[in-house]
Amino acid sequence: MNYKSALRAYTFKRIEEIEWADILVGIPCYCNQQTIEHVIRMVSHGLAKYYKDKRCVIFVADGGSTDDTREVAKEFQVKPWQEKIVSIYRGPAGKGSAFRSIFEAAKRLKVDACMVVDSDLRSITNDWVKYLLQPILEMDYQYVCPLYSRYKYDGTITNNIVYNLTRALYGLRIRQPIGGDFAFAGRLAEHYIEQDVWGTDVARYGIDIWMTTHAIANNFKICQSSLGVKTHDAKDPAESLGPMFRQVVHTLFVLMEQNEEAWKLVRGSRTVPVFGLQKLIEPDPIGVDLGRLVQEYKTGFKQFKGLYKDIFCPECFEELRNCSKKAKTKFVMPEKTWVSVLYETAATFHHWKHNRTELVNLVTPLYLGRVASFINQTKKMSNVEAEEIVEEQAQVFEDYKDYLVEVWNGAKTHL
Repeated sequence: MNYKSALRAYTFKRIEEIEWADILVGIPCYCNQQTIEHVIRMVSHGLAKYYKDKRCVIFVADGGSTDDTREVAKEFQVKPWQEKIVSIYRGPAGKGSAFRSIFEAAKRLKVDACMVVDSDLRSITNDWVKYLLQPILEMDYQYVCPLYSRYKYDGTITNNIVYNLTRALYGLRIRQPIGGDFAFAGRLAEHYIEQDVWGTDVARYGIDIWMTTHAIANNFKICQSSLGVKTHDAKDPAESLGPMFRQVVHTLFVLMEQNEEAWKLVRGSRTVPVFGLQKLIEPDPIGVDLGRLVQEYKTGFKQFKGLYKDIFCPECFEELRNCSKKAKTKFVMPEKTWVSVLYETAATFHHWKHNRTELVNLVTPLYLGRVASFINQTKKMSNVEAEEIVEEQAQVFEDYKDYLVEVWNGAKTHL
């Protein structure tokens, strides 16, 4: 079903009553009754502390929670001079529809700046409001990406895929393109709402990377803001990363097709300005199940090796075969092999018009192997030292950009 708007009638009415605002803070949520009050409290306090002279609206975009998320959100008293809207969005289930409703509200309220924060945050402080909004309101930036202090094994999809591809493709070193907490100018919110993506899979589960990629490809002025540690409902990579990998990678590859003209010409990369928190905060460690990651890789290789042989160049396939024989603690996948895997998968995705979801599923075990490799490579390193490994890997992605263009264009070459 195609919805003309993600806003329901009662939400329209509330927006009409408020008429206009300077700042809108959107909080997409679904079954977050344990954390939603803390997030609203920090946002309300932050707006009062830094932007008391501005007209501010807090907009809770709920996906039809079956717990008491909406009730908790409604009961919390924001400052008397602030407005709050608690709504259930319309459209396909997922964060994208929540964002669509927030963009629509921002457009209708004609805001100067909009900020969105996750509803399961435990580490948000009232200073996040300033860190995210200040570049928009005071420095003329149009899109602010978050920068968190993360434990070396947190954010493995970002570390091994999203950062590398975003940097190599579009030439900007945006460290956490799918962070979850962003700010953007009112004009960019209007631009987003006009795009024809709201009935697609991108809107369902790839909204963060779509927003970032779209802002880059359309030359909006971008910066990063350091927010310190992000603590939310943490996930063990071995446990939960398969589905997220499939969703993010599928979206990245679709975006590569849509923005082909933009990225093919880019070589090298440049840094992106960083504002926000100045001091480095050490995050808490998270546990990982190395044995399970390696086992998933070996099982996947055994199951799909015939298909891998068809998809990947001989050199890459041989290296993947070698990896399948390695013991858990000795498991290392060379960076060059991982670059080959992603670039050749992207090219295959581009040439296949059917079974694309199956293709992404096929390479999921290889990704889990790359995570295992990174864990082994960095197990004795500090977070700062592990970060240097991430940067080295990103440079390898840049160095082989010509190879990506060759295989994308259909040439049967190999690294």
